[in-house]
Amino acid sequence: MDILQAFILGFVQGATEFLPISSSAHLVLVPWWLGWGQPGLSFDAVLHLGTIVAVVVYFYRDLWHIVVAWVRALLRREASTPTARLGWWLILGTIPAVVLGLALEASFERLFGFPLGVAALLLVTGAILAASERLGSRLRRLDDLGWLDALLIGLAQACAIAPGISRSGATIGAGLARGLKRADAARFSFLLSVPVIVGAGSKEFLDLLARPEQADQWGLLAAGFLAAAVTGYLAIHFLLKYLQRRSLYPFAVYCWAFGGVSLLAALLGR
Repeated sequence: MDILQAFILGFVQGATEFLPISSSAHLVLVPWWLGWGQPGLSFDAVLHLGTIVAVVVYFYRDLWHIVVAWVRALLRREASTPTARLGWWLILGTIPAVVLGLALEASFERLFGFPLGVAALLLVTGAILAASERLGSRLRRLDDLGWLDALLIGLAQACAIAPGISRSGATIGAGLARGLKRADAARFSFLLSVPVIVGAGSKEFLDLLARPEQADQWGLLAAGFLAAAVTGYLAIHFLLKYLQRRSLYPFAVYCWAFGGVSLLAALLGR
């Protein structure tokens, strides 16, 4: 891998982690299309750290207010405010991903070396986006979120452990299916991503530190990290603004197009 490849893959990770088009699919299919080798777990770990920085920096005020309200309500045994309840819903929504991730991580990791399967699951992401747009009423706000909504959105996030199923696409789609407005569904999706991305990224980073043979790759890792962080921040900002007035259909079409072409190429033995 050279510095340009590292920058391109960082850009791809940052954009597709938050846009509903599956970062895992793109990190498999983009190198496959370009004839590059798979970047490896160390590089993936650093890219995830970049997206952690992006989402935490973008939502640091929201996260701080949620933590303070949740701790205050817990310690003082006060009636939960909408912000404190949001803290509980984020905890509840994170549990399915943790349980499924621990149980099935090894099984799903094998899909990363199977472009045909990843491309097929990208078609599923497109179907999720289109179905949620068609079925969602888009009348509810984030303050109206209840425990069942959080649990169902969390289950959708857990399904996104499979490469090709977009985490943001699945969670935003589930939010729309529960009647949330698009921008509110996206905001909850991004907040819900924080524990999962931090947990996964921290684990991968600790694994990286245990591999000193990667020391000669720090320049490439830094390029990927910076590209992922900056692009991820811009992708969050773009999608929140975009969904205030527009639908998910263009992202569904993109998933069908890219997934369909990749699936056909894999079937033809590219």
